Amino acid sequence: MRLTVEHRTHYRYETLAHHAVQSLKLTPAQFDGQKILSWSISAEGCTIGSEFTDGNGDIISTLTANGPMESIEIVVKGEIETTDTTGVLRGHKERAFPAVFLRSTPMTKSSAAIRKMADKVAKKHKDGTLLECAHGLAEAVSNAVKYAPGTTNVHTTAADAMADGEGVCQDHAHVLISAARHLGIPARYVSGYLFADQHGAAHEASHAWAELHLPELGWLGFDPANKCCPTDYYIRLGSGLDGQVATPIRGVHTGGGNENLDVTVVIAQSQQ
Repeated sequence: MRLTVEHRTHYRYETLAHHAVQSLKLTPAQFDGQKILSWSISAEGCTIGSEFTDGNGDIISTLTANGPMESIEIVVKGEIETTDTTGVLRGHKERAFPAVFLRSTPMTKSSAAIRKMADKVAKKHKDGTLLECAHGLAEAVSNAVKYAPGTTNVHTTAADAMADGEGVCQDHAHVLISAARHLGIPARYVSGYLFADQHGAAHEASHAWAELHLPELGWLGFDPANKCCPTDYYIRLGSGLDGQVATPIRGVHTGGGNENLDVTVVIAQSQQ
């Protein structure tokens, strides 16, 4: 499938900002499931450069801006060809060992409820394969955390979402990662896009899911929010130990006071 992307991130500052530096994980890596046909990142009045590939195989660039400035708008535009690999991440070049992703973080720290859910799934599949157990975990998370937009925020932890029993894609990913790590399965957070509206309507933000590492397959994606593995409707941007690490944009600014953030994402099927 050929998909077009337009992703706009607009920061507006309360007062004039003096300086800003941001790390951008906004360029998809190429692998068997996706091929970049065209891609650009721009921000008027800013400098974008210093591109490198990190140990996870993710492409990172740096934005710098010198004020005074009232706002910054980062615009991503591109076209990408995707292939359904049934969720398996094939041909993705990375140097990090899977065991790195057994490490817990404050966002993915387990709770008694998460451990109980994971142990129940493991017991159910004790005579089956690790793949069956992984699918069972994803299903259990989908059932335990109801999809409810607006009920959580970027600071909501896996334990919080599990206790509340509701959340969004970020929360589903964090709970699944926490449960998998409890069972000794390396797991990581993935940020990206989802072609969810065939009419090309704007979405509130980017999408997120989790990848679990299975010895027989390598990294395999799971999207508990949609009860599926990623297909050719998904565009993978980057990964990390949790959503705060894998977020497409991280940065700091001096001056400016509080900032207001507006994000729009439009994914459409290419007409070519």
